[in-house]
Amino acid sequence: MYAVIKTGGKQYRVQPGDVIVVEKLDGDAGSDVKFGEVLMLGGDKGVTLGAPLIDGAFVGATLVETRKGEKVKIFKKIRRQGYRRTKGHRQMESVLRITGIEGAGEKAKWDGETSLMTKAEMNARARGLAPRVETTEAKPAKAPKAAAPKAEAAAEKPAAAKKAPAKKAAPKTTETAASTDEA
Repeated sequence: MYAVIKTGGKQYRVQPGDVIVVEKLDGDAGSDVKFGEVLMLGGDKGVTLGAPLIDGAFVGATLVETRKGEKVKIFKKIRRQGYRRTKGHRQMESVLRITGIEGAGEKAKWDGETSLMTKAEMNARARGLAPRVETTEAKPAKAPKAAAPKAEAAAEKPAAAKKAPAKKAAPKTTETAASTDEA
């Protein structure tokens, strides 16, 4: 089942389980949001169109995060005048997980779990920068005893610093010039 909803002056086609990014909505992460402006429903019974809205239909969602969007650059220039101005703007946006659709005698619900992990945290984990939280406790690994004395002996002896090879001295031209003056 799917629905077409209207929010923030735009229309979105959604299904249960979808993650959508819309203009900023009020609320904290994890709060439930209900959209009553359903323009169209599609399902097993066919397509239901609203005129302009479907009475009694709604779409339920969970607010995952509110964040700033991508930067939009504003650049102004007047040629041959030396006038250039650059500005930037980041619009606030909300990330939603669609949890259910109801209307026209049909219901569709998402069975999964809504994760409140932010996009920044997902990106950090993908690059291996965020610490992973393990649910099971890891047993400490035992270090082999034979390897420990070698490491201690190596730590006691300072590593010999390599010396750079000395540069060859340039032939002294003053001596040869002085000997030619005497002759």
